[in-house]
Amino acid sequence: MRILAHPSSSRVLELSDKILEFHKDDPWLLMMYAPWCAHCKRLEPIWSHVAQHLHSTPIRVGRVDCTRFTNVANAFKVKGFPTILFLKDDQEYTYHGDRTRDEIVKFALRLSGPPVQEITKPESFHTIKKDRDLYFLYVGDRVGVLWELYYKTATMFQAHAFFYQSHPSVVNKHAPVVNVPALFVYKESSHYNFTGHNLSDIEKINETLYKWVNAERFPTFPKVTRGNINQLFLTSKNLVLAVVEENQLEEIAPDMLEFRDMVESVIKDKREKYHDHFQFGWIASPDLVNSIAMSVLPLPSLIVINTTTNHHHIPEDDTEKLTPYVIELFLEQIRNESAPRYGGNSWLVRIRRSWFELRSTLTSMWKGNPILTMVLFGLPAGFLSLICYGICCPDILDADDEDDDTDGGSHMKKD
Repeated sequence: MRILAHPSSSRVLELSDKILEFHKDDPWLLMMYAPWCAHCKRLEPIWSHVAQHLHSTPIRVGRVDCTRFTNVANAFKVKGFPTILFLKDDQEYTYHGDRTRDEIVKFALRLSGPPVQEITKPESFHTIKKDRDLYFLYVGDRVGVLWELYYKTATMFQAHAFFYQSHPSVVNKHAPVVNVPALFVYKESSHYNFTGHNLSDIEKINETLYKWVNAERFPTFPKVTRGNINQLFLTSKNLVLAVVEENQLEEIAPDMLEFRDMVESVIKDKREKYHDHFQFGWIASPDLVNSIAMSVLPLPSLIVINTTTNHHHIPEDDTEKLTPYVIELFLEQIRNESAPRYGGNSWLVRIRRSWFELRSTLTSMWKGNPILTMVLFGLPAGFLSLICYGICCPDILDADDEDDDTDGGSHMKKD
């Protein structure tokens, strides 16, 4: 069966609409693209690296030109470019994370296997810990209420985290278990226990387990980007962000790096105190934060976002005066709702935020290329002026002519 629209020099398969007939035969990682799309062009070298990395796995990596094969775009309900899809059997998953090789590869590997993978050899943990900076581990037999709820939750979050199952004799050297069944999350070289399975109500255990997995699937202090910020909002925690700036080489100035590390020390030292209420992180996209705050924040700075109400909090102290102790006082004010809050999700705030984003975009365009900006906005303004002139001026001229006729007729009567 022919699957290629034309040969490709990389390990990426250039597909035709035949993919609709055989995509259920193998797991597929697909990029839906358009040749004119600038974002697609930027993704091309990354996509080649993804295909190279997954070449030894059963996952087949391809791409489809949706301008040629519109029936493929319609079948998979593609609404924008590029769209990354993972297809397995009858299931379809859309990737919404950062467009980096490592994140895309992990996304595909998670979905290519079963929701929960079994670990049977102790030495396998060395490889897992090396390759997986975060994973969930169930220790015990595959029976009982906790196992059923764990498997159900793993199925729901399979696209976002790795889930494993093993036995005490296998994991003993890596995660000593006193009682089984037991459930851990591994991150930052430590295991953190799930304790909610001691509840008597099954529905309560299910709810508690879901919330625990949803909150623990992120590192303690992750880098927040446009690709993962929406997922972080799903934790329903207050999002504490250290705002810094990176250069084109992703380097951070020493003063900003020191500030970021200082904010990180708060959650590292007081994890038990703040982890249930706050998700800490750092962000190197000031424009994204400025859009949320609807103002230009100084760099570095600190902002806390209520992911439930979309309100945000900004310390009244200057950045130079922020210390771990001052930040803790600020967080306590947020917890007891005494800290000033800004923003929200009302229609007035939405209008203000839209205006701020428009103004910021125009300012950025003007600074980047003032001549092009004048052409882009000057020409439409000129055409609009001509149209208005053409609509309004004939009425004025007609009015003058009528006045002249009226005056002429009155003179003739006088004569």
